[in-house]
Amino acid sequence: MKKEVLEAIATLTGTTIGAGILAIPYVVAKAGFLLGLIEIIVIGLAIVLLNLFMGEVVLRTDGNHQLTGYAEKYLGKNGKKVMSVFSITLLYGACIAYIIGVGLSLSNIFPNLSAFWFSIIYFSLIAGVIYFGIAVVKNVELFLSGATIFIVAAIAGILIFSRYFSYEKLNHFSGINPANILIPYGVILFAFLGAVAIPEMKEELVKNRKQLRKCIIIGTLIPLAVYALFAFAVVGVNGKDVSEVATISLGQLFGDNMLVFVNLFAVFAMTTSFLALGVALKETYQYDYRLNKRTAWLLACLIPIAAFLMGVKSFIGTLTIVGAIAGGAEGILIVLMHRRAKKMGGRKPEYSIGNNHVLNISLIILFVLGVISQILVSMGIVHF
Repeated sequence: MKKEVLEAIATLTGTTIGAGILAIPYVVAKAGFLLGLIEIIVIGLAIVLLNLFMGEVVLRTDGNHQLTGYAEKYLGKNGKKVMSVFSITLLYGACIAYIIGVGLSLSNIFPNLSAFWFSIIYFSLIAGVIYFGIAVVKNVELFLSGATIFIVAAIAGILIFSRYFSYEKLNHFSGINPANILIPYGVILFAFLGAVAIPEMKEELVKNRKQLRKCIIIGTLIPLAVYALFAFAVVGVNGKDVSEVATISLGQLFGDNMLVFVNLFAVFAMTTSFLALGVALKETYQYDYRLNKRTAWLLACLIPIAAFLMGVKSFIGTLTIVGAIAGGAEGILIVLMHRRAKKMGGRKPEYSIGNNHVLNISLIILFVLGVISQILVSMGIVHF
């Protein structure tokens, strides 16, 4: 494959595989492995379609935009306002979660320095990379995405061939908890969200846009395979005794060497996503609100670190809320934009997805369920 194609795949894969993967084994164990696996596959395939919708919207539109800009063009000013609220909330929420998660992971490896200071140092480095934009990020993403996939495959291999993964533990995969069917939904949905990377992919494929469809399909299916493999390995070893952040229970079970390995994996996974989302935030302010590069960068970076310094410290809570509510709303808006772009787009796209009403309604129902599931959790009707 050409380098720009690999970079585009890495951008989507890296944006998608982030903090969500660390929480997937926990929520899958709660629902039962088979039920959780079905949710991973169904939501993953739905996101393949959603990302292809977004890719077609991008290809039908002249100029560079982010999600809020496309919403304004195809859904009007009110559409832009709604997309701004949910898309920016999703981006900021994810970035805050990564600041928290990486600090915790690094402090597990180097306990002499607190998680707080690791978060501050880490954020300072990432903010510098985000300032220089897509040209720098795409090279970093290519390396980190490859490293993340290699590490998760290595971890899964170690777990599956360890003495903790035995015939006697096959019952870890047999339980199904229909009452907990909603529990994995918000986390899994968050773990697959990566549509903000697609405008960046178009920029990377500026001379090869015919490859965007293939890059989107591959870049979304890789996370699906990685999530299923990681959940299989962790649940197979730990059963229902999985910590909310899977790397913690693995480190406790396997000792110091595994502790270092799995926490480095966590740092890589979150960094790939943080970089892409940070650039997406900056581009939202640059392209869609016409702010200069420095002001856009300051808005993209200062708000997450300010929220962290003001006391936002819940890792799983942040993921679940922004994934189910903001992510679900963003998905619905993308479906609506896709319908309008077919009529209002300014150029012929390099690929086109049929305007199937059944598929559109099915996707909207899927995302509405995500919003409802989080409301039920927030009201205490469904418990983790």
